[in-house]
Amino acid sequence: MAFTQRPGASLYWKRDGRDDAPALVLLNSIGTDMDLWDALLPRLRAHFAVLRLDTRGHGASTADPGDYAMAMLADDVLAVADAAGIERFSIAGVSLGGMIGMEAALRAPARVERLLPICTSATMDAASWNDRIAKVRTEGMAAIADLAMGRFLSDAAEPAIYDAVRRQLLTMNAQGYAGCGAAIRDMDLADRIGGITCPTLIVTGARDTSTPFTGHGEHLLARIPGATHVALEAAHLAPLEAPDALAGAILSFLES
Repeated sequence: MAFTQRPGASLYWKRDGRDDAPALVLLNSIGTDMDLWDALLPRLRAHFAVLRLDTRGHGASTADPGDYAMAMLADDVLAVADAAGIERFSIAGVSLGGMIGMEAALRAPARVERLLPICTSATMDAASWNDRIAKVRTEGMAAIADLAMGRFLSDAAEPAIYDAVRRQLLTMNAQGYAGCGAAIRDMDLADRIGGITCPTLIVTGARDTSTPFTGHGEHLLARIPGATHVALEAAHLAPLEAPDALAGAILSFLES
């Protein structure tokens, strides 16, 4: 585990798995941290050099208040990969992590080998995100906790998982959440993802009400050249509701 310094942020990251294996970067959603991937690690680290990092303002990664940009968050990932001594890697990212992954694939096509955008989108409703950002900055995380939890998990999620995610959400840095929310609000990926050149697997959740296939995943599939798609029985946080199925999809895609 280590920290990498970036303008306005200190980024926390960990390496797991085999040093002699292909590298895989795992990125978390807004409102969570690298622990989102814990249930998949036993399978993934047997096959990959796994690099996880807490997005700026999340988990143990600190960041100055303000609006962040998707390009900034993608450059964070590239800087951490540099610090970890990893030149080329694949990326699997959930929600915000998938958006960052797509941005990184556009910014550094020579470095991103394969891409798995999971339960994510290239465009979100800017007005609703603007409202959410303002609410978090004035009232704190509790003001949006019920809204976020209603989108994160379905009724199929174990109560212990639900409680753990809610606790984490309530205690996270409100300014970090708001800053990353601004990156989602302002992203311009929709008209650019046709430039992604690496093999891409779009992963959607059949119970995902935040970024379902209809209106979100379908656009990624149509616009990213050569992209393929798999649907899992999961809500928005697929690593928590369908860890085995997601690990299987990642392994199958990256080892094909």
